[in-house]
Amino acid sequence: MSKLTLGSHPFLLGFEQLERLVERTAKSGNEGYPPFNIEQTSETGYRITLAVAGFREEDLAITVEDRQLVIRGRQAEDGAERVFLHRGIAARQFQRSFVLADGVEVSGATMENGLLHVDLERAVPESVVQTIRIHKA
Repeated sequence: MSKLTLGSHPFLLGFEQLERLVERTAKSGNEGYPPFNIEQTSETGYRITLAVAGFREEDLAITVEDRQLVIRGRQAEDGAERVFLHRGIAARQFQRSFVLADGVEVSGATMENGLLHVDLERAVPESVVQTIRIHKA
């Protein structure tokens, strides 16, 4: 007996891309750093907020690659002259990925008090009704 997948179900024609998207999201395996929030700011607006304390704007890169929002952080190396008795503040690089649905675009990003805010906007699709004419055989 073969496994029935989302893309092979007879009522879901053309959803193979959705199945690949779900697989890619499951494989992304983001660890818990840095912590983040996702909130809905309006009917078509969203905001992703990452806690990036210790990072400067120039330490961060935000890109969209193949419908995937990728946020990378890399801090410059501290000089060897600093001696830590205890180092509890993470100074490591990170990469966070978020899969964007079709029609969702990044509208901007801001830094505020150690928080990186990435604003997203979903385009409202136009309602289209198409009438199919039946031809005589």
